[in-house]
Amino acid sequence: MPLQHAVVDCAYYEDGCRKGGVLDVDEAFLAVESAGEDGFVWIGLHNPAPEVVEAIGERFGLPPLAVEDAVHAHQRPKLEVFDDILFMVFKTARYVDAEELVEIGELMLFKGPGFVVTVRHGEASPLAGLRTDLEAHPDLLHIGPSAVLYAVADRIVDDYAVVLDGLAVDVDEIEAEVFSGGTGTPAERIYRLKREVLAFKRAIDPLAEPLERLSQGSVGPLDPRTAEYFSDVLDHLLRDAEQVAGLSELLTNVLNANIAQINTRDNQDMRKISAWLAIISVPTMVVGVYGMNFDAMPELRWEAGFPLVITLVLAVCGALYGRFKRAGWL
Repeated sequence: MPLQHAVVDCAYYEDGCRKGGVLDVDEAFLAVESAGEDGFVWIGLHNPAPEVVEAIGERFGLPPLAVEDAVHAHQRPKLEVFDDILFMVFKTARYVDAEELVEIGELMLFKGPGFVVTVRHGEASPLAGLRTDLEAHPDLLHIGPSAVLYAVADRIVDDYAVVLDGLAVDVDEIEAEVFSGGTGTPAERIYRLKREVLAFKRAIDPLAEPLERLSQGSVGPLDPRTAEYFSDVLDHLLRDAEQVAGLSELLTNVLNANIAQINTRDNQDMRKISAWLAIISVPTMVVGVYGMNFDAMPELRWEAGFPLVITLVLAVCGALYGRFKRAGWL
């Protein structure tokens, strides 16, 4: 895959302002070499082929192990420091409401002296709008690559809140369905949604530790002026994590309630079947007796015998029906 097909945007920034238009990678590399203290390049890649990431890594001297992580993806959120290069992995997320699916992607960010490289896998958390927002705030962008790292973290965590809103709506729908008194069995839907919530939880929980480190301002290559910004992002993440845990627990309770309802309905059905079997057994027994080939049966020669037996059978069946009805079995 050619480099230009994977590069979403590539620009040089100085004193908080974008200089020129879109650069190619060679121009960006030259800009890094000649950048002053307040200048840096930001290269954004989306779903790049392995050779593209490897080429960027070789050109900018990125750590091979980090480049390998960016190539293969499927990493846990983490923060690593290689001398003057900071490498951070985020899990991106978006909610596909029609399928009730949390789509998890990844974003890797390399922050080095005079450059930022973002490698995004998946469709969640596009950075084009983020770049535009940052360019509209030169006072923040003036901080440099650390400001880009903060803005990326803030955008990804904000997107988590959108996913939570979508999940909360569907959980409320399921809860209402279970406790509506209907005969539906949404257990499969509950299980699917709980699986998505757990996958989302596994994606966001590990991010707390890297953000805490960044909020303490103790990471070497990080500009200390951004520490308070990361503290705000951490607060939002912890709030989101609590909400995810709450949704997971709520789904567990709803699933247990639905299973209990199913068991109750099954027991009610068994009681109804047992009651009708008891009622039917009375005429079955009487008819069975009369089906025997006995000559000496007193009521056979008696003119009122037949209606008396039928009346007796109906009376016993009616009494049983009334008893089962009062007991709630019918």
